[in-house]
Amino acid sequence: MSIAVIETIAELRTVTADARSAARRVALVPTMGALHDGHLALVRRAREVADVVIVSIFVNPLQFGPSEDLDRYPRTLPDDLARLEDLGVEAVFAPSALEIYPDGPAGTRVSAGPVGALFEGRSRPGHFDGVLTVVSKLLNIAQPHVVLFGQKDAQQVFLVSRMIADLNFPVGVEVVPIVRESDGLALSSRNRFLDAREKVAALRLSVALEAAESSADRGLDAVLAAAQSVLMGESLVELDYLSVVHPATFLPVDDTHQGRALVLVAARVGTTRLIDNMLIFLQSNRS
Repeated sequence: MSIAVIETIAELRTVTADARSAARRVALVPTMGALHDGHLALVRRAREVADVVIVSIFVNPLQFGPSEDLDRYPRTLPDDLARLEDLGVEAVFAPSALEIYPDGPAGTRVSAGPVGALFEGRSRPGHFDGVLTVVSKLLNIAQPHVVLFGQKDAQQVFLVSRMIADLNFPVGVEVVPIVRESDGLALSSRNRFLDAREKVAALRLSVALEAAESSADRGLDAVLAAAQSVLMGESLVELDYLSVVHPATFLPVDDTHQGRALVLVAARVGTTRLIDNMLIFLQSNRS
């Protein structure tokens, strides 16, 4: 059975309302398309936790800044549909920007707050306001029981989860672990922009995270030093940020912190900006 491609809000609401009335559990997998195995892992998990799986494919203009790659972002709907064909997806919601924002950029937006201005938000001002606004719209349109995101976009996961809790959306959140290539590179739609040499250089991000994890028993300073030493050894990698944050607050930890911590890294490799992260168990280096 071929996947239904839905382009209007009204049609999607009908599909999900019919599913709910039949007591079928609905999962939503929001994406911007250019699907890779990381996205497909979300879909497979959605299939496990729900009866009806909806994948949205929408390149959201609100989350791109003036100098960012909105026009360059890959749009590959026919290929995306082919990749989803055998995964039990009931429908793909592929609206136009006019359908989602009929009066132009939304006048009402969801604020990501202070955490939204850190890390990715510092490098991409307004990005997370755009993300939260479109996610809130998708949740209101689709009314799913569960929504799925990938851990690679850790700050997005944190902010979306907090928004859902703060604004009392009746939806559960499933977070799927990062999917990596065999060499360790985190899968990303932007990896296709890397040439052969840049792809080798991009591996430094995951190697830096592994070095950080190996140093976790020696404290925060050792973690940062180990990761920085890996990244500084590659001229094609221009570091944007490297930080260790508390998973519950997404704020940087200090050298007294012990326990779970998240190492974040973002860098430009050639002209392509990449992010990655890894959960570690940090020991304090202070007695």
